[in-house]
Amino acid sequence: MFTLDFQKPIHIHFIGIGGISMSGLAELLMKRGFTVSGSDRQESDLTRKLASMGAVIHYSQVASNLTDDIDLVVYTAAIHADNEEYAAAERAGIPMMDRAELLGQLSATYPVSIGVSGTHGKTTTTGMLATILMEADQDPTVSLGGKMASLGGNLRIGNSKEFLFEACEYTNSFLKFHPSDALILNIDADHLDFFKDLDDIRHSFRLFADKVEDGGRLIINGEIPNLDQFLAGYHGTVDTYGLLPEGIAPSESPFRYAAANITFNSFGCASYDLYRDGKFETRVKLSVPGIHNVSDSLAAASEGFARGVSAEVIARALSDFSGTERRFEKKGVRNGVTVVDDYAHHPTEIAATLKAALGVPHNRLFVVFQPHTYTRTLKLRNEFVDALSHADIVVLADIYAAREKDNKEISSADLADDLKKLGKEAYYFPTFEKIIDFLKEKCVNEDLLITMGAGNVVNVGISFLKS
Repeated sequence: MFTLDFQKPIHIHFIGIGGISMSGLAELLMKRGFTVSGSDRQESDLTRKLASMGAVIHYSQVASNLTDDIDLVVYTAAIHADNEEYAAAERAGIPMMDRAELLGQLSATYPVSIGVSGTHGKTTTTGMLATILMEADQDPTVSLGGKMASLGGNLRIGNSKEFLFEACEYTNSFLKFHPSDALILNIDADHLDFFKDLDDIRHSFRLFADKVEDGGRLIINGEIPNLDQFLAGYHGTVDTYGLLPEGIAPSESPFRYAAANITFNSFGCASYDLYRDGKFETRVKLSVPGIHNVSDSLAAASEGFARGVSAEVIARALSDFSGTERRFEKKGVRNGVTVVDDYAHHPTEIAATLKAALGVPHNRLFVVFQPHTYTRTLKLRNEFVDALSHADIVVLADIYAAREKDNKEISSADLADDLKKLGKEAYYFPTFEKIIDFLKEKCVNEDLLITMGAGNVVNVGISFLKS
């Protein structure tokens, strides 16, 4: 295994440099004096920013991109041996490592590293925690899986001992980290092209928990099913958090950190009483909608307390947090139709987003959903249909293949048919252009339109607003 000396800058080439995490790592290393080049399929704001800093970016992935002066090649989980650059690097004997290995080695250079994991909510919780630490003047370095206005993008370089990052479970990437503190937000069936089943996923999350350094802390959602079984034999420090069950007094809370007396404003944003060890700490008022954000904010607050931040500062920071890009992000209004974009691409996330949408004043709720990967769509077909059925009108775009090839076993048209069998108004269109034409005809004043998915479906909402 190649071990990087971060005090001795070298030339690193990133295959897939336009990815949200890869671009952040590239930027951080450039600011440490490293020479960076990379490749991606298309130009983006992230690659343009890197190019403006001096990185050489190629918009094709061919062997000739690998120049003789490259010392290390970094690649994402989506890159395989049939990639031309990957194969060329192997033939040339250039040292290689995946993104997670680089992030793991980088995080190890910080005395305090905080890894945020979970099937859902990582970016939002990391953003909330970053806001708390910044409000407390702790000056953390932050690697975010999305863009956040207060960070000026997806990366913040601080001058303190703290490094805050997202720990993704896909391909067991998070097992390459040894965090001082770890957060586990939830554990759901996902990435079933890699994991066998939910038990396999739970096993990997437990291995991640075991990676926490001695003297560190595991903060975990106390509402995760069979949590006692999950934590059996765990000897480290554990703090739990959760929504206080009805009829339970705060002094009898099963969680160390609990949210109670939850109320919602007219836009679906929650306020709640935050309790620690059964004692009232503060009233938290969120500026992002949905009950799921209560849970995420509790996780961030729990780590904030662990890092010595006061309840007053935590409450102020959580109130100031206005969200991250593509997380229930309002894009604009066209002829009285409000357009929101959301990254939700798992049934649990879709259900949470649509529940949050109920708190936003609207007439009809339109959802334009672009499924992400064939494997996920096939294995969670019924769950997707159930989650989407809570919208008034559902429009399906083609499945975004990402790293997969079409196996012809599932299609977006199948989901539309399933929804129609439930009596729902559902449509499938093969192109974004046809979807936009449909929306222009059907959406009327006070309707709410949500584009949803991890692919490029955001462009539907943007084009609709411009039309």
